[in-house]
Amino acid sequence: MKRLGISIYPEHTSFEDNIEYMNKASQYGFKRIFTCLLSVEKSKEEILKEFKDIIEHGNSLGMETILDVSPRVFDQLDISYKDLSFFNETGASGIRLDMSYSGNEESMMTFNPFDLKIEINMSTGAKYIDNVMKYKPNMNNIIGSHNFYPHRYSGLSNEHFTRTSQQFRDLGIKTAAFVNSQAAAIGPWPVSEGLCTLEEHRTLPIDVQAKHLFATGLIDDVIIANAFASDEELELLSKLNPELLKLKVQLDNDIPDLERKIALEEFHFNRGDVSDYLIRSTQSRVKYKGHDFKVFNPEPIKRGDIIVESSLYAHYAGELQIALKDMENSGKTNIIGRVDKNELFLLDFIEPWQKFILYEG
Repeated sequence: MKRLGISIYPEHTSFEDNIEYMNKASQYGFKRIFTCLLSVEKSKEEILKEFKDIIEHGNSLGMETILDVSPRVFDQLDISYKDLSFFNETGASGIRLDMSYSGNEESMMTFNPFDLKIEINMSTGAKYIDNVMKYKPNMNNIIGSHNFYPHRYSGLSNEHFTRTSQQFRDLGIKTAAFVNSQAAAIGPWPVSEGLCTLEEHRTLPIDVQAKHLFATGLIDDVIIANAFASDEELELLSKLNPELLKLKVQLDNDIPDLERKIALEEFHFNRGDVSDYLIRSTQSRVKYKGHDFKVFNPEPIKRGDIIVESSLYAHYAGELQIALKDMENSGKTNIIGRVDKNELFLLDFIEPWQKFILYEG
């Protein structure tokens, strides 16, 4: 099951604001909370006092909390990897290891008597997870998540993200990554130029970021890294279907009603015998066979254009297509609209037999 999450930073925000944010997120179906101990310079007693009530409130809402820690935090709080009772006392569901031990320590932690989840940093690469696996961990208690990056241009490349995520996916480990709220500015560190896993996401709308992560097939949970996301952003994410890509489109105003209906009301899937030039959704040509699809907009075809073929194309008439490349128009093809410019790159994630729907926004 894929889930949505938020992040809270009690050392930078009030208890009341955090509770209000958690309540809102819960109402929108969010199930995870990320919070960070890396930037907290306090005693065990102070941390317990500051975090426990917040975490227990999240638990009452059915939201699980993961605490971001590192070997430095263990040393600072005089905690051994052999005894995770302090983290259990906070009410947290697990801890995230921002920095690694040798692999054996991580493995030992997965056998903790509290069944706390041990979340491995997916962004480091360098065969880190393979090293942990060498020490035979309890797989029931291992999950993974990527880093987030507050400094512009410091986020992950697509190539590194894909390679490291695939390592975890191949092992059957639950994965998570972070998206950036354009309305929020609070994170664990003073630098705030957005907070996301992938650099290309930094300026994108939050729902587009999440669509991309889900569309890769490599990420289970999507967490908003900065606080506090707007109500509109929470709602946008809550409306996503992680299993079904919804592409935002703009349709031309003067297109016929049937062409509009085909685009917005039909359930689309890409043919199995895929083309380099077109995503082809063919069921509409069967459903509306015999209808006279007239030529009305045979303009040159650009990547992202939405097409419904005219009856001049015989048995192709009524087929919906999305252009993957710029092409010549034979004069028989109608362009009825286009994919939103922010979502054009998502076309590359529509595979053979992939299901998708189109909506106007």
